[in-house]
Amino acid sequence: MMYDYLIVGSGLFGSIFARELTNVGKKVLVIEKRDHIGGNCYTEKNLEINVHKYGAHIFHTSDKEVWDYVNKFVEFNNYRHHVLASHKDQLYSLPFNMFTFNKLWGVNNPEEAIKIIESQRYGGVPNNLEEQALSLVGRDVYDKLIKGYTEKQWMKNPKELPPFIIKRLPVRFTYDNNYFFDTYQGIPKNGYTELFEKLLENIEVRKNVDYFENREYFNSLSRKIIYTGPVDKFYNYCYGDLEYRPLRFETEILDKENYQGHSVINFTDIEIPFTRIIEHKHFNNDISSKTIITKEYPIEWNKNEEPYYPINDLINQNIFNKYQDLTKMENNVIFGGRLAEYKYYDMHQVIASALKKVKTEIETYL
Repeated sequence: MMYDYLIVGSGLFGSIFARELTNVGKKVLVIEKRDHIGGNCYTEKNLEINVHKYGAHIFHTSDKEVWDYVNKFVEFNNYRHHVLASHKDQLYSLPFNMFTFNKLWGVNNPEEAIKIIESQRYGGVPNNLEEQALSLVGRDVYDKLIKGYTEKQWMKNPKELPPFIIKRLPVRFTYDNNYFFDTYQGIPKNGYTELFEKLLENIEVRKNVDYFENREYFNSLSRKIIYTGPVDKFYNYCYGDLEYRPLRFETEILDKENYQGHSVINFTDIEIPFTRIIEHKHFNNDISSKTIITKEYPIEWNKNEEPYYPINDLINQNIFNKYQDLTKMENNVIFGGRLAEYKYYDMHQVIASALKKVKTEIETYL
């Protein structure tokens, strides 16, 4: 059977393309190498708790078009993300705000906090993550709440990482510990998997299928390909491997109703091997006599590991630029998503990108 489009990967980018192309009458085949749809957003129900299989996924956006789009398929709760950081058995509020500064220094107002931070700031132009962090929050916050966590998370010295990574973490001089200030926030009440089930409804999906194990065959099935996998793998690593941050997840069922009283706690001590503990039931106030937690461990990267976060340092970015030049010469392949674009996307950004590109595809070719 011939298809109009082959879609490699059933994450957000691929699933949205599949839905929108199907809506205009195109024949679509989605192939997925895992045994489930949804990519890293996948959730599974266990003990009436929605477990985020590949780490916490919090939906947030100020883009009404994106928010309205996902709400066509599923209902969201009103979850607001607050994170705690554990350092030497003391808990601090994240993102950095007056609760954090009060716990660190005993200060009660923004003027006092700003004065301390100003005295500790890095004064030059930041060239790496450490300098960027020091310019934002000074030495005390960096040493206690950033340095150790970052070294574990990225398995690199913060001086070797690009400054933009830490810019994602807000600094506020108010007693407001909301992680995001976006207009629309929440988590699907029945988990993210329901969203993908709705997106891919009445669309042919083949799971446990690796595109690269039979590439010529799959290429022959359609006139055009939507590719959402690693871009370096698509080109057989001809310019070298791109680095990613991989993770190992250890999930436990505990015979207690409440383990840590919070959805996410980061552990900033370098001696503690995991970066954070997620207690899944707190994302949706799930009722269960037991609880499920997941510890996240960073691991060394090799191309046999599952890629999660691109490491957009100068070396990797230069390699990606060469691959990107190759993608621009492709006439029948659309590249999209975090892996194919080697970009540190949030979920709403992937959705916005997919909606824009599929609209262009429909308007141009259909």
